[in-house]
Amino acid sequence: MIINPDDFYRLGTALLVGGIIGAERERHKKAVGLRTLILISMGSALFTILSYRIGLYNSNEPGRIAANIVSGIGFLGAGVILEERGRVTGLTTAATIWLTAALGMAAGAGEYILSAGSGLMALIVLMLFTRFEEYLEISSETRTYQIATKISWDKYKELKSLFKEHNLSIQNYKQEKKGDEMICTFEVYGTNKRHDKLVQKLLGDKQIKEVWF
Repeated sequence: MIINPDDFYRLGTALLVGGIIGAERERHKKAVGLRTLILISMGSALFTILSYRIGLYNSNEPGRIAANIVSGIGFLGAGVILEERGRVTGLTTAATIWLTAALGMAAGAGEYILSAGSGLMALIVLMLFTRFEEYLEISSETRTYQIATKISWDKYKELKSLFKEHNLSIQNYKQEKKGDEMICTFEVYGTNKRHDKLVQKLLGDKQIKEVWF
């Protein structure tokens, strides 16, 4: 067995870039954090190194192992994408997994500057563009609200007007009676900032008994 010090430089670079991205995700309490992204980055780097080594002995195999990282990492990414009450979450985390694998592959191929530079750019996107999205109000999603309140037609019309006042688009709605309460369900599309302001308004309404979203 030949020990190549350069392999450890490559794995070390993969550990570093995976750790930087993972620390940012860990700070925001995401499903995929520090240790997971480090392992993804280092695993991708190791597979890339092995792919190159195998290619030295078998010219029919170069790149095959590394190429399968791209499709294989998709299974991890799919596992963090969730749909609940009309909301799809985890897309950014899934994309981060995919990117971290690419950073690890670059490190494994000995492209240190490319891996580190791309990692820095990814960190800028994750840290700064969130605030930029909030400023421009371009981060939008569909949420499904279920509101329990007293049975009142006027209250139902008031709730519909409340969504419109916050510039939220009602895509679907219904109401049903449960005992002495009325359950109003609204499927609403709009920016996250407007959703948050609406939730504050709903929680401050003493006539509303419960809110799910």
